[in-house]
Amino acid sequence: MTFHGNRISVRMMVVLLCAAFIAALPLPSFAHNDEEANIRVYNEYAPSVVNITTTTVSYDFFLNIVPKSGSGSGIIIDTLGDIVTNYHVIENAKSLEVTLFDGSKYEAKLAGIDPDNDLAVLKIDAPKEKLKPVVYGDSTKVRVGQKVLAIGNPFGLEGTLTVGIVSSLGRTMRTENGRLMRGVIQTDAAINPGNSGGALLNAEGRLIGVNTAIFSPRGGNIGIGFAIPAGIVRKSVDEMIKRGYVIRAWLGINGQSIDTTFSKVLGLGGEEGVLIAEIYKAGPAEKAALKGGTGYRRLGNVFVAVGGDLIVALDGKKVKNNDELNELLDTYKPGAKVELTIMRGKKKLIVPVELGEAPRPK
Repeated sequence: MTFHGNRISVRMMVVLLCAAFIAALPLPSFAHNDEEANIRVYNEYAPSVVNITTTTVSYDFFLNIVPKSGSGSGIIIDTLGDIVTNYHVIENAKSLEVTLFDGSKYEAKLAGIDPDNDLAVLKIDAPKEKLKPVVYGDSTKVRVGQKVLAIGNPFGLEGTLTVGIVSSLGRTMRTENGRLMRGVIQTDAAINPGNSGGALLNAEGRLIGVNTAIFSPRGGNIGIGFAIPAGIVRKSVDEMIKRGYVIRAWLGINGQSIDTTFSKVLGLGGEEGVLIAEIYKAGPAEKAALKGGTGYRRLGNVFVAVGGDLIVALDGKKVKNNDELNELLDTYKPGAKVELTIMRGKKKLIVPVELGEAPRPK
């Protein structure tokens, strides 16, 4: 017997026969069990994920209105017709349509937004028997390496399942409005355009996150996707349904992060922190007699506010930049009384401030 013109040895024949025998063996039971688990989760919870079609309006060269369509995913969270998705999916949409798993379509209304967490809630008027709510899981118990399943509508392909693992925890991600979101879940489960707003489930089918973004040089999946943890989602959704937005504590300033080098140049004692560039009229900062910037100065390639107070700590907790200040403010409620440590020139002062409520997002 020959193979590609070469004589096969007895040893090679044995190897080939063994390989053929092994290939003919049934898959191990654990492989079948894993497949069955995937199928079970998909069959049970794919109906909880919907397709969202948006229509936005732009203008052509002749100022004629040109409608544009987009799509994303959403998750049914109750039998009242509430659906959570990403804020960036529905931002600036003039009309919204939701397609359920069975193909039925419903006009949707925007019920609430939380741009700081890239979340929004839509409302549809559909029969309860058509609405299959997802079941929340405990995102604080998620561990690196555990299996996850992503269900969404990538590129408009409805009801798509991909499987992977949790690649990392505690990631930070900047949302569309510039806020830094912490505690984000990273996964290698394939997430592509259209998956935004879809469900990230654990092996039991419990929701542990809302798929929101990917890291990719060219816009396609390379195995680095991100999901907003279910704990953040649940808290945000409850507030959005209740009042249409999420209440946050507010200082009433526009701040600029300043490092030690700029601080020395500006005569602020070399302290890093948040320089108050602007103070909102009748806001908490103005009521506390804090000082905003009186002008701008160019330092290298950067224009820096001058004349304002530099916030270096909040209730004794050091503040290095805007992100840290916002993170601390998020731990307080409107009406809370705090103490700001500031540099006014080279003089360090402690100023009591009663926090207000952030303006409702538009």
